[in-house]
Amino acid sequence: MRQYLKQDEWRIIEEGFSPDHHKASESIFSLGNGQMGQRANFEEAWSGPTLQGSYVAGVYYPDKTRVGWWKNGYPEYFAKVLNAPNWIGIDVNIDGETLDLFKADKVEDFRRILDMRSGVLSRSFRVTLKNGNTLSVKSERFLSMTRNETGVVKYSVTPEKDCKIIFSPYIDGDVENEDSNYDEKFWNILKTDVDEGKGSLLSQTKKSDFQVAFAMETEISGIDNFDIQTVKNETFAGNHITIKADKNQTITLIKYVGVCSSLNHKPEELTAAAKKQASEARLLGFKTLLEEQKQHWENIWNLGDIKIKGDVAAQQGIRFNIFHLNQTYTGEDERLNVGPKGFTGEKYGGTTYWDTEAYGIPFFLMTAPQKVVRNLLVYRYKHLQKAIENAEKLGFTNGAALYPMVTINGEECHNEWEITFEEIHRNGAIAFAIYNYIRHTGDIKYLSEYGLEVLIGIARFWSQRATFSHDKKKFVILGVTGPNEYENNVNNNWYTNKIAQWCLNYAREAIDIVRRNHPERFDEITEKVNLDTATETSVWKSVATNLHLPYSKDQEVFLQQDGYLDKEQITADELSPSVRPINQHWSWDRILRSCFIKQADTLQGIYLFEEEFDTETIRRNFAFYEPRTVHESSLSPCVHNILAARIGNLDKAYQMYLRTSRLDIDDYNHEVHEGLHITSMAGTWMSIVEGFGGKRVYKDGKLRLSPIIPGQWKEYAFKIRFHEKNLEVKVTQEEVEICSHADEKISLILYGNEISLAPGKSIKEPINVNYHA
Repeated sequence: MRQYLKQDEWRIIEEGFSPDHHKASESIFSLGNGQMGQRANFEEAWSGPTLQGSYVAGVYYPDKTRVGWWKNGYPEYFAKVLNAPNWIGIDVNIDGETLDLFKADKVEDFRRILDMRSGVLSRSFRVTLKNGNTLSVKSERFLSMTRNETGVVKYSVTPEKDCKIIFSPYIDGDVENEDSNYDEKFWNILKTDVDEGKGSLLSQTKKSDFQVAFAMETEISGIDNFDIQTVKNETFAGNHITIKADKNQTITLIKYVGVCSSLNHKPEELTAAAKKQASEARLLGFKTLLEEQKQHWENIWNLGDIKIKGDVAAQQGIRFNIFHLNQTYTGEDERLNVGPKGFTGEKYGGTTYWDTEAYGIPFFLMTAPQKVVRNLLVYRYKHLQKAIENAEKLGFTNGAALYPMVTINGEECHNEWEITFEEIHRNGAIAFAIYNYIRHTGDIKYLSEYGLEVLIGIARFWSQRATFSHDKKKFVILGVTGPNEYENNVNNNWYTNKIAQWCLNYAREAIDIVRRNHPERFDEITEKVNLDTATETSVWKSVATNLHLPYSKDQEVFLQQDGYLDKEQITADELSPSVRPINQHWSWDRILRSCFIKQADTLQGIYLFEEEFDTETIRRNFAFYEPRTVHESSLSPCVHNILAARIGNLDKAYQMYLRTSRLDIDDYNHEVHEGLHITSMAGTWMSIVEGFGGKRVYKDGKLRLSPIIPGQWKEYAFKIRFHEKNLEVKVTQEEVEICSHADEKISLILYGNEISLAPGKSIKEPINVNYHA
């Protein structure tokens, strides 16, 4: 862990200047608004270690995969969300010396604050340059949530003696991705233009041919007389604003920026659209834009805040996670999705993984309007044909669909064979997300409109992927990688087989639902996908009924995969701290031969299908697998928290909660400089609502709650949406209060007892820490 940030309920605070922390802070203090994002790079020049990062949603480049060999079905490229032209830049020159904190003589009173209540990043410091000038600097910036093509920077300088200041606001298109496979730059700059106080730049991605326009307008306050010179070249558009400043005179530059992409505008209208955004922002002014921003975030927090009393670290952690989730994805555009790093870094290409369906969707189901999750599911539906083509490359036929492990346009672009070919459980997450959406919303119509076609393609894949073993007299699924990526090319991974079995059964159930409720649409679908219902569903039933699910009679646990007990059985607490995390210290060969588990695997399946298992079964499997889990995936602690709470192990649940909620703030895995773990942040929310809150929706479609509370907390409260009805749950050490904020009656099950709440009413019950469903 690396703990250098102050604990505060609503703010992330860094006090004291440390270049060693800079890249980590660039990630932690990142901003976004669903349409674009920006790492917390300094506005002024910085010559120290940095990951310059400006990102525009949906804009990507197919970077050629860098491998030394090739196999049939292997992806040709890794799609990457690009580091876009830098629009925040404001160089500052004082009497001939450039302001650069990395080179300055002294930096004092450095303070950086991310105000999560308003989505504003501010910074202040006092700096002495090598030429003897001392000045104080304050900056504020935000990406407008209400005008998602607008960014604003307010930058103030106060010198301690008379001096000449040159502000140089600019837009710079000479950028590169740190993760470029061949050190290639991904942008062509088509045009730059400047005028006094203004500038614009039109960029185009190579190969993928996206276009993005940037425009800026600036204003100066604190002085009336200044000189402006324009400067541009093929990749740069800027101004030099020269000011003669008096001692202790504060000069402020405000930079209004419009960022528009060809996803939302005609290419020939892009520059005009960006200029319009910048101009309208300047006319409104910083104060008005800031008030809009605060109001927007107040509305988000009113619906989605989680309040914890008595534990500042826990409170800061959950709000940090909720904040980044909401500024990463707003659900307004069905062409977009949630990348594991969001807008905070380049690792994983910024593209879509199974994380969205497994972790992101549970969060958005309970905190956002129904259309938000529907759009995430429509995103996958629109990629169905690509999923079928992906499966065809691997030899599957008849419309079998294998969704990619990593994608931005539906094509597989992951370049590690053990993931690309073998981590096929991602198909199951997409099918389960459809089921999860319907049981939380009642939107059965989604099956006939979109869902059934996806489920048929996935069922066809599983039925072909399974092989009948004459030795076992069972169907088996060979050569896979489960969620535990520290085991490759294994046979009969329990989680993979379990979710394959479920998919086959649910596809049959979905067929019956659509046939009964929408017979005309059912006929359209069967004709479109060439489904022989009786024959194919008979095969699916046979495979599902006879699928091998490994089990150890001696240990009385589900076996993670065939042969798992052949490994030396030692536990994670026997490892020396000097070799943790093991993925940074051990060879891959050693990891593969060990029993250590990267993240929840068997327990992931128990989490998804919990209603099938009694408490003792869950307890035995948890007691066996958790000690062998090194939690070196950000997606691991939340599932363990939920199951630990389920079996009444509050100490372990609380430990796992702190780990997931403060994973990035405290940099548990020494990798936050690469970007934040956005999708695991949804797991943090799950840890409270599904873990401590005991929220469940089983196959019967009824909402269940069974809250417990850690001893470290005085109280916690959360809000959820169910069938578009809003509830608030407050939990103390003594009682549970459930308040209805809905317009009609809500029914739910509390500690096994069904209750009803009239609109605006509440109910209180004693807390039952010993209840197990």
